[in-house]
Amino acid sequence: MNQQNFWNQRYADEYYAYGTLPNDYLKEKSADLRAGKILLPAEGEGRNAVFMAKLGWEVEAFDQSTAGKNKALLLAEHNDVKISYTISDVENIRYPENSFDALALIFAHFPGEDRRIEHRKLSRFLKSGGLLIIEGFSKKQATFQQLNPKSGGPRDVGMLYDLEELKEDFSDFEFIEAAEQVVTLAEGEFHQGEASVIRIFAVKK
Repeated sequence: MNQQNFWNQRYADEYYAYGTLPNDYLKEKSADLRAGKILLPAEGEGRNAVFMAKLGWEVEAFDQSTAGKNKALLLAEHNDVKISYTISDVENIRYPENSFDALALIFAHFPGEDRRIEHRKLSRFLKSGGLLIIEGFSKKQATFQQLNPKSGGPRDVGMLYDLEELKEDFSDFEFIEAAEQVVTLAEGEFHQGEASVIRIFAVKK
């Protein structure tokens, strides 16, 4: 099954696979930020996009899942906000360079052989002084998956994050926070329980 079909199948049900509430780390980091324009890659069913729109941000999101987009727009309508949502994979997405104030990669995992290329591409869309917020599963998540499959993350270890590799991917950023830690996730059906994640908060130089 290709990635697009996988995600369309996961998002096919009426319920929201990862819930309708925002990711905790994004919520924490955005609390004191002045609203601007934010890009949310691999946004799925829209929980983070809708949350940022409610804070007054101009939101651009993309994902390869049509089912995800449909549910994201429905969630936005229910919350009386507007988001812009494009159907695309990261390889083919296009935005003007230096056009976003923030980039949030929330469990946005790309194939290992393309990861650095795609991360650097996405970072070019961000203005100098723009903010980068990342939460994703670390390489150690493979062990947590064995203990609890519902803890989440790609089964392909090559798609899991390594902190030093991420720092190299975003080498033109100043890192305010960059840590690997164990957290307890409670995000819908598929992010439940203890998980090993990497969290990054950085500013583009």
